Amino acid sequence: MSMAKHALLSASGAHRWLECTPSAQLELQFPQSTSEYAEEGTAAHELCELTARYWLGEISEAEYENQRDELAKGKYYNAEMQECANDYAKFVAEKTAAARETCEDAFTALEVRVDFSKYVKDGFGTGDCIIVSDNALEIIDFKYGKGVRVEAAGNPQMKLYALGAYLEYNTLFDIDSIRMTIFQPRLSGVQSSDEITVKELLEWAEKYVKPRAKLAYKGEGEFAPSEEVCKFCRAKAQCKARADKNLKLFDEAPDVLLLTPEDAGKILEQAGDIQSWLADLESLVSSTLLAGQPVEGWKMVEGRSNRRFADELKVVDAMKAAGYDESLLYERKLITLTQMEKDFGKKAVAETLGELIVKPQGKPTLAPAKDKRPEFRPEEQLLAEFDK
Repeated sequence: MSMAKHALLSASGAHRWLECTPSAQLELQFPQSTSEYAEEGTAAHELCELTARYWLGEISEAEYENQRDELAKGKYYNAEMQECANDYAKFVAEKTAAARETCEDAFTALEVRVDFSKYVKDGFGTGDCIIVSDNALEIIDFKYGKGVRVEAAGNPQMKLYALGAYLEYNTLFDIDSIRMTIFQPRLSGVQSSDEITVKELLEWAEKYVKPRAKLAYKGEGEFAPSEEVCKFCRAKAQCKARADKNLKLFDEAPDVLLLTPEDAGKILEQAGDIQSWLADLESLVSSTLLAGQPVEGWKMVEGRSNRRFADELKVVDAMKAAGYDESLLYERKLITLTQMEKDFGKKAVAETLGELIVKPQGKPTLAPAKDKRPEFRPEEQLLAEFDK
């Protein structure tokens, strides 16, 4: 699944180096890092690939079960992950069957290295699933995360996968259109799709990607820091361009005695990255101090600590010996819905509990006008309450 070599201009980082071209070279000064979320995602991808190969008939049931049992020994395997893998495999199998209805030679390739170095120097990536048929090609990308919905429309990672896949398979089929699908099962089974013609894709690659990739490879061009661009950049804490952009906001604040709500809205609109930037600065200073290096004006101190039992079994024995009833020492607490879904699978929990699972209306939350969620209207809420 993972590659020993990392592309400087990878498909997964395209949203960053295409917007902020000097960032790719700047990131080289910082080590690659991982996280539990990334490791969990890798484990889910491995299980998805294995399960899809079984559903497509590429491996036997015995092979599947043996390899699945090995993966199940991993830290992140659980019923929810298996359920997501089954859903993904079913989705891929159905898409494959649909393609073969119109083209009997259609085929599906899993975990394919795609090369788009014709437009991006040393550019490559790994496509989770590519379905190739006459006139059409489909890219399916599995996302295990559930914190942020990933959209297929205009997604540069997906478009670069599509570009590499087209360059690989266009000699086998006369491909006219490309469909790109994000499969993100932990977000209520969300699938987001976008379609593009080959002509549009190649024009984007030639006129937009190619010149910006040249700048990015050389570390040239203009920095373009933003909340989205900086989010996963390894240089984000120490990037001077990001700092200058965020500090400039304070110089441009309205010069009046009192801010209007409109003034506050304009500042908030520009300040999306401020909180995360400050958190990144705090992390930088903290890690420097913990490494034994001084930072003028700052020091590390012992944080708040909560008392705890040194040995719970001995605590129980001591309380019983003192005459207390053991039943009084415990409280019974139901595990969370999220934990149930991990342990038993989302579908199994939904089928078992049915209407016992409710989703109360969320607390009104401030969001930019471009947010895709519907607007909360207090008057409609009051009418709804009145009608009950």
